[in-house]
Amino acid sequence: MAKLHFYYSAMNAGKTTTLLQSAYNYHERGMRTLILTPRLDDRAGAGVVASRIGLRAPATAFSGVDDLFAIAQGDIATHGPLGCVLVDEAQFLAKAQVWQLTDVVDRLGVPVLAYGLRTDFRGEPFEGSQYLLAWADELVELKTICHSGRKATMVVRVDASGAATREGPQVEIGGNERYLSVSRAEFKKIILK
Repeated sequence: MAKLHFYYSAMNAGKTTTLLQSAYNYHERGMRTLILTPRLDDRAGAGVVASRIGLRAPATAFSGVDDLFAIAQGDIATHGPLGCVLVDEAQFLAKAQVWQLTDVVDRLGVPVLAYGLRTDFRGEPFEGSQYLLAWADELVELKTICHSGRKATMVVRVDASGAATREGPQVEIGGNERYLSVSRAEFKKIILK
């Protein structure tokens, strides 16, 4: 039975690496996958999913208004059965898109594996993550560690000098040069400075 899975974590826990490994496992068994990635995250190039350890794969880029159910349905009509839909940077999904992914599972019978951050640099939930946490059939936390040695559950945005920022837009694309994964205790220390 198909399910909607949400794999969440702070940054640097290997979400994209895990997504690419899952895609590889499906392909190795002769099954097709559809990898979706937000168009706004083009660090690896448009329509490319890439992990920090060098793994990469082509993907279908989508915007915040695209219908993900229609994309999956069209892919099946054009290329045949899908073994799985994988979504990178799922925190950037709109509420309607999370609902569309539930339709991929419920109406098309195709499993969906979504990978993303739970919260932003202010400790607030992203829209996509909020609804994935509410509607997913399976929730899986991928773990990483803070510089303190504790489990990292939060993300801090830093400026060019390495100082934490508390203001700015919720979405600002970046990697290790812009974000640090920290424990909740460290997040509180940094934010309350």
